Amino acid sequence: MFHHLNKIICSLAVMLPFLMLPQSATALSADAQGQDEEIIIYSGRKESLIGPVIAQYMEATGNKVKVKYGSTSGMTALLLEEGDATPASVFVAQDAGALGALAKKNRLHKLPESLTGRVDARFRSPSDHWVGVTGRARAVVYNVNRTSPSQMPTSIREFTDPKWKGRIGWAPGNGSFQAFVTGMRERDGDEATEAWLRGIIANEPVVYPKNTAIVRAVGAGEVDLGFVNHYYLYRFLKEDPDFPARNHFMPGGDPGSLVNVAGVCIPNPELDDARKAKAMEFMEFLLAKDAQDYFATKTYEYPLVDGIQPSVEMIGLEKIQTPDMDLSNLDDLEGTLVMLRKVKALP
Repeated sequence: MFHHLNKIICSLAVMLPFLMLPQSATALSADAQGQDEEIIIYSGRKESLIGPVIAQYMEATGNKVKVKYGSTSGMTALLLEEGDATPASVFVAQDAGALGALAKKNRLHKLPESLTGRVDARFRSPSDHWVGVTGRARAVVYNVNRTSPSQMPTSIREFTDPKWKGRIGWAPGNGSFQAFVTGMRERDGDEATEAWLRGIIANEPVVYPKNTAIVRAVGAGEVDLGFVNHYYLYRFLKEDPDFPARNHFMPGGDPGSLVNVAGVCIPNPELDDARKAKAMEFMEFLLAKDAQDYFATKTYEYPLVDGIQPSVEMIGLEKIQTPDMDLSNLDDLEGTLVMLRKVKALP
Protein backbone atom coordinates (compact mmCIF):
# COMPACT_ATOMS: atom_id res chain seq x y z
CA MET A 1 0.00 0.00 0.00
CA PHE A 2 2.81 2.39 0.87
CA HIS A 3 4.43 1.69 -2.50
CA HIS A 4 1.23 2.74 -4.32
CA LEU A 5 0.83 5.78 -2.06
CA ASN A 6 4.39 6.87 -2.90
CA LYS A 7 3.64 6.59 -6.62
CA ILE A 8 0.57 8.81 -6.21
CA ILE A 9 2.58 11.37 -4.25
CA CYS A 10 5.32 11.40 -6.90
CA SER A 11 2.74 11.93 -9.63
CA LEU A 12 1.21 14.82 -7.73
CA ALA A 13 4.68 16.32 -7.23
CA VAL A 14 5.25 16.30 -10.98
CA MET A 15 1.84 17.82 -11.67
CA LEU A 16 1.84 20.45 -8.95
CA PRO A 17 4.07 23.01 -10.75
CA PHE A 18 1.83 22.76 -13.79
CA LEU A 19 -1.39 23.06 -11.86
CA MET A 20 -0.13 26.31 -10.39
CA LEU A 21 0.97 27.78 -13.74
CA PRO A 22 -0.67 31.00 -14.97
CA GLN A 23 -2.62 30.77 -18.21
CA SER A 24 -2.95 33.29 -20.99
CA ALA A 25 -6.15 35.21 -21.67
CA THR A 26 -7.11 32.38 -24.01
CA ALA A 27 -6.92 29.81 -21.25
CA LEU A 28 -7.37 26.12 -21.95
CA SER A 29 -10.91 24.86 -21.63
CA ALA A 30 -11.85 21.40 -20.43
CA ASP A 31 -12.77 20.21 -23.91
CA ALA A 32 -9.78 21.87 -25.65
CA GLN A 33 -8.35 18.56 -26.80
CA GLY A 34 -11.30 17.94 -29.06
CA GLN A 35 -11.18 21.34 -30.76
CA ASP A 36 -9.14 20.57 -33.86
CA GLU A 37 -9.51 24.09 -35.25
CA GLU A 38 -7.34 25.47 -32.45
CA ILE A 39 -3.60 25.19 -32.01
CA ILE A 40 -2.77 24.41 -28.41
CA ILE A 41 0.69 25.50 -27.38
CA TYR A 42 2.59 24.76 -24.21
CA SER A 43 5.17 27.49 -23.71
CA GLY A 44 8.21 27.38 -21.47
CA ARG A 45 8.99 30.91 -22.64
CA LYS A 46 7.45 33.90 -20.91
CA GLU A 47 4.39 35.48 -22.48
CA SER A 48 6.27 38.79 -22.75
CA LEU A 49 8.83 37.11 -25.04
CA ILE A 50 6.74 34.83 -27.25
CA GLY A 51 3.23 36.31 -26.88
CA PRO A 52 3.67 39.10 -29.45
CA VAL A 53 4.79 36.59 -32.09
CA ILE A 54 1.81 34.35 -31.37
CA ALA A 55 -0.42 37.42 -31.78
CA GLN A 56 1.28 38.13 -35.13
CA TYR A 57 0.62 34.56 -36.22
CA MET A 58 -3.07 34.73 -35.31
CA GLU A 59 -3.48 38.02 -37.15
CA ALA A 60 -1.64 36.77 -40.22
CA THR A 61 -3.45 33.43 -40.51
CA GLY A 62 -6.78 33.87 -38.73
CA ASN A 63 -6.05 30.66 -36.81
CA LYS A 64 -7.09 30.33 -33.19
CA VAL A 65 -4.39 29.63 -30.61
CA LYS A 66 -4.59 28.69 -26.96
CA VAL A 67 -1.47 28.90 -24.83
CA LYS A 68 -0.46 27.60 -21.44
CA TYR A 69 2.60 29.33 -20.01
CA GLY A 70 4.95 27.99 -17.38
CA SER A 71 8.54 26.98 -16.75
CA THR A 72 10.27 24.86 -19.37
CA SER A 73 11.06 22.18 -16.78
CA GLY A 74 7.48 22.14 -15.53
CA MET A 75 6.08 21.82 -19.03
CA THR A 76 8.51 19.04 -19.85
CA ALA A 77 7.43 17.10 -16.78
CA LEU A 78 3.78 17.61 -17.71
CA LEU A 79 4.28 16.42 -21.28
CA LEU A 80 5.97 13.27 -20.02
CA GLU A 81 3.07 12.73 -17.62
CA GLU A 82 0.38 13.30 -20.27
CA GLY A 83 1.97 11.17 -22.96
CA ASP A 84 -0.18 10.65 -26.05
CA ALA A 85 -3.13 12.25 -24.22
CA THR A 86 -1.55 15.70 -24.22
CA PRO A 87 -3.71 18.40 -25.82
CA ALA A 88 -0.57 20.26 -26.90
CA SER A 89 0.30 20.35 -30.58
CA VAL A 90 3.42 22.51 -30.08
CA PHE A 91 5.91 22.92 -27.26
CA VAL A 92 8.01 26.09 -27.16
CA ALA A 93 11.02 25.45 -24.93
CA GLN A 94 13.48 27.90 -23.44
CA ASP A 95 16.44 25.57 -23.95
CA ALA A 96 17.50 22.58 -25.99
CA GLY A 97 17.98 20.35 -22.96
CA ALA A 98 14.24 20.03 -22.41
CA LEU A 99 13.72 19.16 -26.08
CA GLY A 100 16.49 16.58 -25.86
CA ALA A 101 14.90 15.03 -22.78
CA LEU A 102 11.58 14.60 -24.58
CA ALA A 103 13.28 13.21 -27.69
CA LYS A 104 15.13 10.61 -25.62
CA LYS A 105 11.80 9.50 -24.15
CA ASN A 106 10.41 9.11 -27.70
CA ARG A 107 7.82 11.82 -27.09
CA LEU A 108 8.44 13.91 -30.21
CA HIS A 109 7.07 13.72 -33.74
CA LYS A 110 9.78 13.78 -36.40
CA LEU A 111 9.86 17.03 -38.37
CA PRO A 112 10.49 17.30 -42.12
CA GLU A 113 13.94 18.33 -43.28
CA SER A 114 12.29 21.12 -45.27
CA LEU A 115 11.64 22.78 -41.90
CA THR A 116 14.66 21.81 -39.80
CA GLY A 117 17.01 22.42 -42.73
CA ARG A 118 16.36 26.16 -42.51
CA VAL A 119 18.57 26.23 -39.43
CA ASP A 120 22.28 25.40 -39.16
CA ALA A 121 22.89 21.82 -38.02
CA ARG A 122 24.37 23.08 -34.72
CA PHE A 123 20.99 24.46 -33.71
CA ARG A 124 18.61 21.60 -34.48
CA SER A 125 18.07 17.99 -33.52
CA PRO A 126 20.39 15.61 -35.40
CA SER A 127 17.37 13.33 -35.78
CA ASP A 128 15.01 16.17 -36.85
CA HIS A 129 12.84 15.96 -33.72
CA TRP A 130 13.14 19.65 -32.79
CA VAL A 131 14.39 22.86 -34.34
CA GLY A 132 15.90 25.99 -32.82
CA VAL A 133 14.09 29.29 -33.28
CA THR A 134 16.54 31.73 -31.66
CA GLY A 135 20.11 31.59 -30.36
CA ARG A 136 21.00 32.51 -26.77
CA ALA A 137 24.74 32.92 -26.27
CA ARG A 138 26.63 32.80 -23.00
CA ALA A 139 28.91 35.77 -22.46
CA VAL A 140 31.00 37.52 -19.84
CA VAL A 141 29.57 41.00 -19.29
CA TYR A 142 32.22 43.39 -17.97
CA ASN A 143 32.43 46.96 -16.71
CA VAL A 144 34.41 48.95 -19.28
CA ASN A 145 35.92 51.16 -16.56
CA ARG A 146 37.13 48.22 -14.47
CA THR A 147 38.49 45.77 -17.02
CA SER A 148 38.85 45.19 -20.78
CA PRO A 149 38.86 42.36 -23.33
CA SER A 150 42.68 42.40 -23.35
CA GLN A 151 42.64 41.54 -19.64
CA MET A 152 40.20 38.66 -20.07
CA PRO A 153 41.40 35.06 -19.87
CA THR A 154 41.15 32.90 -22.97
CA SER A 155 38.78 30.44 -21.26
CA ILE A 156 35.97 30.57 -18.74
CA ARG A 157 37.99 27.99 -16.82
CA GLU A 158 40.64 30.60 -15.98
CA PHE A 159 38.31 32.66 -13.80
CA THR A 160 39.34 30.35 -10.98
CA ASP A 161 42.61 32.33 -10.81
CA PRO A 162 42.78 34.14 -7.43
CA LYS A 163 43.21 37.49 -9.19
CA TRP A 164 39.46 37.40 -9.90
CA LYS A 165 38.56 37.01 -6.23
CA GLY A 166 35.58 39.18 -5.28
CA ARG A 167 35.23 40.53 -8.83
CA ILE A 168 32.72 38.05 -10.30
CA GLY A 169 28.92 38.01 -10.28
CA TRP A 170 26.97 34.83 -10.96
CA ALA A 171 23.47 33.38 -10.59
CA PRO A 172 23.74 29.64 -9.84
CA GLY A 173 19.98 29.39 -9.37
CA ASN A 174 19.28 30.69 -12.87
CA GLY A 175 18.17 28.25 -15.55
CA SER A 176 20.48 29.58 -18.26
CA PHE A 177 23.48 29.29 -15.95
CA GLN A 178 22.48 25.72 -15.12
CA ALA A 179 22.21 24.91 -18.84
CA PHE A 180 25.74 26.29 -19.28
CA VAL A 181 27.02 24.08 -16.43
CA THR A 182 25.29 21.12 -18.10
CA GLY A 183 27.13 22.02 -21.31
CA MET A 184 30.43 22.17 -19.45
CA ARG A 185 29.73 18.74 -17.97
CA GLU A 186 29.03 17.41 -21.46
CA ARG A 187 32.16 19.03 -22.90
CA ASP A 188 34.70 18.70 -20.06
CA GLY A 189 33.27 15.95 -17.85
CA ASP A 190 31.89 16.02 -14.31
CA GLU A 191 35.22 16.04 -12.52
CA ALA A 192 36.55 19.09 -14.35
CA THR A 193 33.24 20.92 -14.06
CA GLU A 194 33.00 20.32 -10.33
CA ALA A 195 36.59 21.54 -9.92
CA TRP A 196 35.69 24.71 -11.86
CA LEU A 197 32.67 25.38 -9.67
CA ARG A 198 34.74 24.93 -6.53
CA GLY A 199 37.39 27.26 -7.95
CA ILE A 200 34.83 29.97 -8.67
CA ILE A 201 33.34 29.60 -5.19
CA ALA A 202 36.83 29.96 -3.70
CA ASN A 203 36.99 33.33 -5.47
CA GLU A 204 33.98 34.49 -3.47
CA PRO A 205 31.64 35.47 -6.32
CA VAL A 206 28.70 37.74 -5.54
CA VAL A 207 25.45 35.79 -5.91
CA TYR A 208 22.54 37.39 -7.78
CA PRO A 209 19.05 36.01 -8.44
CA LYS A 210 19.16 36.38 -12.23
CA ASN A 211 20.99 37.77 -15.25
CA THR A 212 19.35 41.20 -15.15
CA ALA A 213 20.64 41.80 -11.63
CA ILE A 214 24.15 40.77 -12.67
CA VAL A 215 24.24 43.20 -15.60
CA ARG A 216 22.90 46.01 -13.41
CA ALA A 217 25.56 45.27 -10.78
CA VAL A 218 28.33 45.24 -13.39
CA GLY A 219 27.19 48.60 -14.72
CA ALA A 220 27.10 50.01 -11.19
CA GLY A 221 30.61 48.75 -10.44
CA GLU A 222 29.51 46.35 -7.70
CA VAL A 223 31.45 43.63 -9.52
CA ASP A 224 33.83 43.84 -12.45
CA LEU A 225 32.15 41.16 -14.55
CA GLY A 226 29.50 38.44 -14.57
CA PHE A 227 28.41 35.26 -16.33
CA VAL A 228 25.19 35.92 -18.28
CA ASN A 229 23.26 35.38 -21.51
CA HIS A 230 24.18 37.92 -24.15
CA TYR A 231 20.87 39.73 -24.66
CA TYR A 232 20.37 41.19 -21.18
CA LEU A 233 23.02 43.83 -21.80
CA TYR A 234 21.19 45.22 -24.83
CA ARG A 235 18.10 45.96 -22.76
CA PHE A 236 20.23 48.27 -20.61
CA LEU A 237 21.93 49.84 -23.62
CA LYS A 238 18.54 50.58 -25.16
CA GLU A 239 17.67 52.66 -22.11
CA ASP A 240 21.14 54.19 -21.76
CA PRO A 241 23.61 54.00 -24.66
CA ASP A 242 26.35 55.07 -22.24
CA PHE A 243 25.72 52.17 -19.87
CA PRO A 244 29.32 51.19 -18.97
CA ALA A 245 29.26 47.49 -19.80
CA ARG A 246 29.88 45.27 -22.79
CA ASN A 247 29.83 41.55 -23.63
CA HIS A 248 32.92 39.43 -24.12
CA PHE A 249 32.79 36.02 -25.83
CA MET A 250 35.35 33.36 -25.06
CA PRO A 251 37.27 32.07 -28.11
CA GLY A 252 38.15 28.62 -29.34
CA GLY A 253 34.90 26.74 -28.74
CA ASP A 254 35.08 27.42 -25.02
CA PRO A 255 32.07 26.27 -22.95
CA GLY A 256 31.83 29.86 -21.74
CA SER A 257 30.54 30.79 -25.22
CA LEU A 258 27.89 28.09 -25.44
CA VAL A 259 25.05 29.09 -27.77
CA ASN A 260 21.87 27.41 -26.55
CA VAL A 261 18.56 27.76 -28.37
CA ALA A 262 14.95 28.41 -27.70
CA GLY A 263 13.25 25.80 -29.85
CA VAL A 264 10.03 24.08 -30.82
CA CYS A 265 8.74 20.57 -31.32
CA ILE A 266 5.57 18.55 -31.76
CA PRO A 267 5.32 16.83 -28.35
CA ASN A 268 3.22 13.86 -29.46
CA PRO A 269 4.46 11.25 -31.95
CA GLU A 270 0.84 10.13 -32.49
CA LEU A 271 -0.54 13.57 -33.40
CA ASP A 272 -3.25 13.36 -36.05
CA ASP A 273 -2.67 14.84 -39.48
CA ALA A 274 -4.98 17.86 -39.07
CA ARG A 275 -3.36 19.03 -35.84
CA LYS A 276 0.10 18.24 -37.20
CA ALA A 277 -0.51 20.45 -40.23
CA LYS A 278 -1.45 23.40 -38.05
CA ALA A 279 1.50 22.78 -35.75
CA MET A 280 3.81 22.78 -38.76
CA GLU A 281 2.27 26.01 -40.04
CA PHE A 282 2.97 27.70 -36.70
CA MET A 283 6.56 26.46 -36.56
CA GLU A 284 7.15 27.65 -40.12
CA PHE A 285 5.88 31.08 -39.06
CA LEU A 286 8.44 31.19 -36.23
CA LEU A 287 11.21 30.62 -38.78
CA ALA A 288 9.87 33.15 -41.27
CA LYS A 289 11.11 36.72 -41.64
CA ASP A 290 8.56 38.60 -39.53
CA ALA A 291 9.05 36.45 -36.44
CA GLN A 292 12.82 36.24 -36.84
CA ASP A 293 13.02 40.03 -37.23
CA TYR A 294 10.95 40.43 -34.07
CA PHE A 295 13.31 38.28 -32.00
CA ALA A 296 16.34 40.06 -33.44
CA THR A 297 15.13 43.58 -32.73
CA LYS A 298 12.86 43.21 -29.69
CA THR A 299 14.33 40.44 -27.52
CA TYR A 300 17.90 40.77 -28.90
CA GLU A 301 18.22 37.03 -29.47
CA TYR A 302 20.04 35.65 -32.48
CA PRO A 303 17.92 34.79 -35.52
CA LEU A 304 18.83 31.33 -36.78
CA VAL A 305 17.60 31.61 -40.36
CA ASP A 306 19.93 32.77 -43.15
CA GLY A 307 19.30 36.27 -44.37
CA ILE A 308 17.95 37.63 -41.09
CA GLN A 309 20.36 40.00 -39.39
CA PRO A 310 20.73 40.45 -35.63
CA SER A 311 20.24 43.80 -33.95
CA VAL A 312 22.91 46.28 -35.06
CA GLU A 313 24.45 46.40 -31.58
CA MET A 314 25.27 42.69 -31.58
CA ILE A 315 28.29 40.74 -32.76
CA GLY A 316 27.35 38.31 -35.53
CA LEU A 317 26.48 34.78 -34.47
CA GLU A 318 29.04 33.41 -36.92
CA LYS A 319 31.76 35.19 -34.92
CA ILE A 320 30.90 33.41 -31.69
CA GLN A 321 33.03 30.28 -31.43
CA THR A 322 30.47 28.11 -29.69
CA PRO A 323 31.41 24.58 -28.57
CA ASP A 324 30.77 21.82 -31.08
CA MET A 325 28.18 19.65 -29.34
CA ASP A 326 24.73 18.15 -29.74
CA LEU A 327 22.50 20.51 -27.78
CA SER A 328 20.10 17.63 -27.19
CA ASN A 329 22.64 16.36 -24.68
CA LEU A 330 21.96 19.31 -22.37
CA ASP A 331 19.10 17.25 -20.93
CA ASP A 332 20.66 16.19 -17.61
CA LEU A 333 19.52 19.15 -15.53
CA GLU A 334 19.01 16.94 -12.50
CA GLY A 335 22.66 15.89 -12.55
CA THR A 336 23.66 19.55 -12.72
CA LEU A 337 21.44 20.45 -9.77
CA VAL A 338 22.96 17.62 -7.76
CA MET A 339 26.44 18.95 -8.53
CA LEU A 340 25.53 22.55 -7.68
CA ARG A 341 24.16 21.40 -4.33
CA LYS A 342 27.19 19.22 -3.70
CA VAL A 343 29.57 22.18 -4.03
CA LYS A 344 27.11 24.36 -2.06
CA ALA A 345 26.43 26.76 -4.92
CA LEU A 346 22.76 25.98 -4.21
CA PRO A 347 21.14 25.18 -0.86
